[in-house]
Amino acid sequence: MQDDPQPPEPERRRRRHLLLRVDSWIDSTVWNLGFKLSEIWEEITIFSRKFRVRGGKRVIVELLDEGMTFGTAGMVVLLALAIPAFEETKEDWRSRGDFAVTFLDRYGNVIGHRGIIHEDSVPVDKLPDHLVKAVLATEDRRFFSHFGIDFLGLVRAMSENAKAGGVVQGGSTLTQQLAKNLFLTNERSIERKIKEAFLALWLEANLSKKEILSLYLDRAYMGAGTFGAAAAAQFYFGKNITEVNLAEAAMLAGLFKAPAKYAPHVNLPAARGRANEVLTNLVQGGLMTEGQVIAARRNPATVIDRAATPAPDYFLDWAFEEVQRLAGDGRLKKRSVVVRTTIDMGLQQAADEAMESSLREYGESYRVKQGALVMIENGGAVRAMVGGRDYGESQFNRATKALRQPGSSFKLYTYTAAMEKGFTPESVISDAPITWRGWSPQNYGRSYKGRVTLLSAMAQSLNTVPVRLAKDELGTDKIVETAKLMGVETPLRSDKTIPLGTSEVTVMDQATAYAVMPAGGLQSRRHGIAQVLDYEGDVLYDFSRDAPAPQRVVSEKAMSSMNRILTQIPVIGTAKRAALDGGIVTGGKTGTSQSYRDAWFIGFTGNYTTAVWFGNDDFTSMNNMTGGALPAMTFKKLMDYAHQGIELKPVPGIDNPLPHGNHASGPAVAAKGSETGLPPLIRPRSLSAESTRILRGIAENLTKASDLGRSSQKVADATLRSQTGEPEKGRP
Repeated sequence: MQDDPQPPEPERRRRRHLLLRVDSWIDSTVWNLGFKLSEIWEEITIFSRKFRVRGGKRVIVELLDEGMTFGTAGMVVLLALAIPAFEETKEDWRSRGDFAVTFLDRYGNVIGHRGIIHEDSVPVDKLPDHLVKAVLATEDRRFFSHFGIDFLGLVRAMSENAKAGGVVQGGSTLTQQLAKNLFLTNERSIERKIKEAFLALWLEANLSKKEILSLYLDRAYMGAGTFGAAAAAQFYFGKNITEVNLAEAAMLAGLFKAPAKYAPHVNLPAARGRANEVLTNLVQGGLMTEGQVIAARRNPATVIDRAATPAPDYFLDWAFEEVQRLAGDGRLKKRSVVVRTTIDMGLQQAADEAMESSLREYGESYRVKQGALVMIENGGAVRAMVGGRDYGESQFNRATKALRQPGSSFKLYTYTAAMEKGFTPESVISDAPITWRGWSPQNYGRSYKGRVTLLSAMAQSLNTVPVRLAKDELGTDKIVETAKLMGVETPLRSDKTIPLGTSEVTVMDQATAYAVMPAGGLQSRRHGIAQVLDYEGDVLYDFSRDAPAPQRVVSEKAMSSMNRILTQIPVIGTAKRAALDGGIVTGGKTGTSQSYRDAWFIGFTGNYTTAVWFGNDDFTSMNNMTGGALPAMTFKKLMDYAHQGIELKPVPGIDNPLPHGNHASGPAVAAKGSETGLPPLIRPRSLSAESTRILRGIAENLTKASDLGRSSQKVADATLRSQTGEPEKGRP
């Protein structure tokens, strides 16, 4: 084998010289680049030395420098937190309120209005000048000069609050308040304030100042169930918004701060005092002189006489959302509609009084400030809703939007899943220490009962038993599936702690799910809208006609087993204070979350299901309050009232579902006063249960008679045509 031939010597030299030249070029280029960079850096250093500070000034500069660095990083973090809020702006947010809805109660009485057709609203340019000035002087004097966030106003408010030792002045701009009204809730949290600030900037970038002011005046809550200055002017003064005088304009401008506190039809002296403050703001802001406002001070506004019955505002807000949902589904083609709701104003008033009396009597001792309640008649109609203690103070609906831990009231879904798998109330299981994935739950009293039946375990609200069921028999996914089938719409976590109710739900979720049991295992089909009609009387939507039929979500056997357990809890379990008078069969379950932050009772009879929650908006702990205390007592107040003079329906699946010898609650229940010393709640009924049943029978007979009459007439007409030879209508 021969060696490869070597290239000639000249060729090798040329290659070597080429490589040397390339290496030399790289070396020189890198050196020159480094030299140039060092020269540039030296020039920058020399230039920056002109701005170098020494001594005490350097400390200030360093602090400002660090502040800018951390401030920039903080803004990035805040923007990341606010991104979910900007998702709201992608939708057609302008048309959310483009409805004019008149709401009726279940009996056809007008109970409130929601929405506004913006094409019919009054432009800012046509509003009285003194009204616009009064609003700006009171709500946002620098409205036309800031960009959505008024830092000077914020500093001033913080200074005034610090001097007063409390909150006496707000720092939110009018734009921020509009952002809250359009996209957010009244929930007090840092996250909400961050979203509010960024959305205010977004509104300023996308709308003119006049558009922002117009939207604010159209959408703000003004008390008495009215939204917008135009509706408030009509309600309080019986005037068009363009006709209000300075005294009336000052009274309207004073409502934005606290509409429930200063509503003139409720507290006229307070409203006039607030209006006088608005007039002072006009003078101090340089928008008017004292001479211009003196007549309004001497002749304050008067309001027309209105009924004192409060509007069910939390319910109306929820019902308005339901109207918008129906419109989104394409079921409503018209924007101005009349909605017959399911609310019973007698029950609503009783629910409000039961909640307020409980908080007034026990709130301080239990350190609880808020509560919520939902009452559903079996069949799905929502008859009462309490979304908080005072709608004027906070429009945040704690019944439908607040997510709170249900505690042991969530055990309904664990035990129902167990019954579906074949367990019975008499099935025996061990109540003993258990560890699951490093977690060791304990019972409330830190003691154990040994082998117990499932009925006894749930009645005593033992914690280890549902955890053992989840670990050994069910799995957490099955529990979540059961809860969703029964009506829980809030997304649930399927972690190991869910059997004890650590995943948050709403009061509406719990009421909906528990109502499955008196419904015989069928969907409860909760709803607040019975009918939607246009102003010509045409029915656009009817729940009984258009809603799908209820589906079975719990088998009859499992439902019967659960009702046998649940109806024993007010007898031998943790809810003895929820037992109704007159021997009315009651079922339900208490619930208490960690550190006593939430207390629940959800119960039912054959007629109604009611969910009650107590807690604090800031998630602070209450004073050892459990679900068997104030929630159960409030449930009893309302349900004793609700069962006066009505025909009792049986709880399905149990023995002796009705009081012995009683099929209607009688006068004895109605006459009995509350154990708390409150006067008895007497429902204003126009007809007794017996009279109602007789009239319904007469109506059915008349309907049958009219059908029979029409059939007889058809036969007579056919006979006449056969005799005369006249052709049948519609045929040649």
